[in-house]
Amino acid sequence: MTRKENMKRIVIVGATSAIAEHCARCWLETGPADMLLLGRDVPRLERVAADLKARSPDSSLQTAQADFLSPDDIQAWAARAYGAGPVDIVLIAHGTLPDQPQCQADLAASNTAMAINGISPVLFAEAFAGRMQQADHGTLIIIGSVAGDRGRKSNYVYGAAKGLVTRYAQGLQHRLAASQVRVVLVKPGPTDTPMTAHLKEAGTGLAKVEDVARAIVSGAQKGSRTVYAPGKWGLIMMIIRHLPFSVFKKLNI
Repeated sequence: MTRKENMKRIVIVGATSAIAEHCARCWLETGPADMLLLGRDVPRLERVAADLKARSPDSSLQTAQADFLSPDDIQAWAARAYGAGPVDIVLIAHGTLPDQPQCQADLAASNTAMAINGISPVLFAEAFAGRMQQADHGTLIIIGSVAGDRGRKSNYVYGAAKGLVTRYAQGLQHRLAASQVRVVLVKPGPTDTPMTAHLKEAGTGLAKVEDVARAIVSGAQKGSRTVYAPGKWGLIMMIIRHLPFSVFKKLNI
């Protein structure tokens, strides 16, 4: 990742996710940027980069394939990103939406779901957090989920992974509170992306990905510690978190 004068330096982990792609578009609307896009699917990464380049010809866009489950690879990419100096924004956006019944029946599926949705984002955040702290500069955005606020029978393996992300982000915010580094935990509700296509087919109301991305970018710019996207989910989840178990156990959610 080369240094470009007067450009924001942005690293997006999981850049092929719909939310990440739209966040990138939002940032490029404000001016050219020097972006490193990390992902697992190289052809999709290249398509995302080509679209962003068409929208912002003066931007510098680099793509790279990373092993999201390898601590060594994660550490190496954080080091490479900082090779040309401090990074302004790191967005950690990757994840999958596992099938809960499959996770219950197959421990390998549970292991993969927990690793990619919980452990991997945390390792990426930790790899970048130390460098941000040393530079005393930057905003680290971690995408969790409203599913992490309370375990529910419909998706508790996924929710457990996102609960890990929530507790980690809170601890990291505490650690960096006296610094100039900002840690933003994002908790999207169900969003209209390829990952939730089956929910859309089932008639579930989904937020527009463009609106969720703008809420993330706006919240990060304001320095918010937690961003529910859309904002209504903050109230919804507060109610769900505080329901007595005698009531909660009767809900089919």
